[in-house]
Amino acid sequence: MCHPDVTGVILAGGLGRRMGGVDKGLQLLNGKALVRHVAERLAPQVGALMINANRSQAEYVALGYPVLADAIPDFAGPLAGLHAALVASATPLVLTVPCDSPYLPLDLVARLYAGMREKGADLAIARADGRVHPVFCLCRTSLAPQLAAFLNEGGRRVMEWCQRAGCVEVDFDDQPAAFGNFNTLDDLAGAG
Repeated sequence: MCHPDVTGVILAGGLGRRMGGVDKGLQLLNGKALVRHVAERLAPQVGALMINANRSQAEYVALGYPVLADAIPDFAGPLAGLHAALVASATPLVLTVPCDSPYLPLDLVARLYAGMREKGADLAIARADGRVHPVFCLCRTSLAPQLAAFLNEGGRRVMEWCQRAGCVEVDFDDQPAAFGNFNTLDDLAGAG
């Protein structure tokens, strides 16, 4: 189900420290870049799709989606990518997902959207198998000033900001494997 009022943003703006500094989203899983796996699962769920990247931008642009860099310098983490997306989005809602989770739920947007509406919240995050996954986040663009203030104060912890913003956690216990990710090159090598 497509939600035209949601812009999906694949977060590929990190340094890939645990992968030896390589650009994580461009690493191959079964012959295809991780970011492409994520885009194929996310694009049908959203009205627009962007990629947040701070390097290798030409490679990301070649995938056919707009590429957005962090406005906050020095690789400030996933919240900097969310902030850039909130500011740039033409839709009232932004959904973020990491570039290294190629099995994300095909009903991610629908369920986060329903959870947000049910609780009257401005932000919804995924929870599965007893773990919270705050980078899988559906957020109203109106939270951009609040997030900017948090980042300008030096805040970087995703869960801390989500809690401050009054997030609702949405249960995905029926598909915990959907939130699996690849942190190292060995993880990827073992998956092929």
